[in-house]
Amino acid sequence: VFNEIYPVWTYSYLILLFPVFIATDYLRYKPVIILQGLSLIITWFMLLYAQGTLALQFLEFFYGMSTATEIAYYSYIYSMVEPAVYQKVTSYCRTATLTGFTVGSVTGQVLVSVANWSLFSLNVISLISVSIAFSTSWFLPMPMKSLFFHQNVIDAKKSLSVQSGNGGSQQNSDLECSAEELEEKKSVTLQKVLRTLWKDFLVCYSSRTLLCWSVWWALSACGYYQVLNYAQGLWEKVAPSSHSNIYNGSVEAVSTLLGKLA
Repeated sequence: VFNEIYPVWTYSYLILLFPVFIATDYLRYKPVIILQGLSLIITWFMLLYAQGTLALQFLEFFYGMSTATEIAYYSYIYSMVEPAVYQKVTSYCRTATLTGFTVGSVTGQVLVSVANWSLFSLNVISLISVSIAFSTSWFLPMPMKSLFFHQNVIDAKKSLSVQSGNGGSQQNSDLECSAEELEEKKSVTLQKVLRTLWKDFLVCYSSRTLLCWSVWWALSACGYYQVLNYAQGLWEKVAPSSHSNIYNGSVEAVSTLLGKLA
């Protein structure tokens, strides 16, 4: 489990992260959110029925895809609101996620400790939950803009719309120019996007504050995933579930509750 199965998730996540980041912007978030929901459904379905090391390695690959595509969930909201409320909507998204973890952990702990439910039953509930989330994601409004590939299209369309209502030969000439500009802005190439990414990278990481924040975020995220992945196996080794009470659900509920309040 530790040497052959869990690492597949780690490296799948690492390999998929950058192409998913580009695809998220190009596809304007929503399709990647739907892909995340589908990946979670496959993950939990395999968790219920998959047998053998190879099958569980495929399971970890799909889980790696679901965590890599998480970027679409967290960045989607920024394409729908003004920058003035970025901090507020960030707290809403994080709180929603942590609330889900807290409720899930408490529910699981109560069902196992009080109602004597099996762990298989808990995974059925999780499968139903991610299926509901997947279905809900289809009803999200499709963003009209994104950070790199679709950043100027809306402004060009507005300009085109205004000029088309004015009439006159000069306006018709301007209209043709605007139409050409619109097509030019639509045809943003991957090369241009990568060039913009590199410029942004240099600007961002010349900021000491942002650099420190990024290092802290990377360490905390890696530490969290490391603990999340390996704590369960460690718990089973220290206090085997065959003859010990299981309280890891309570521990996770407390940690995510504290995070939510923060």
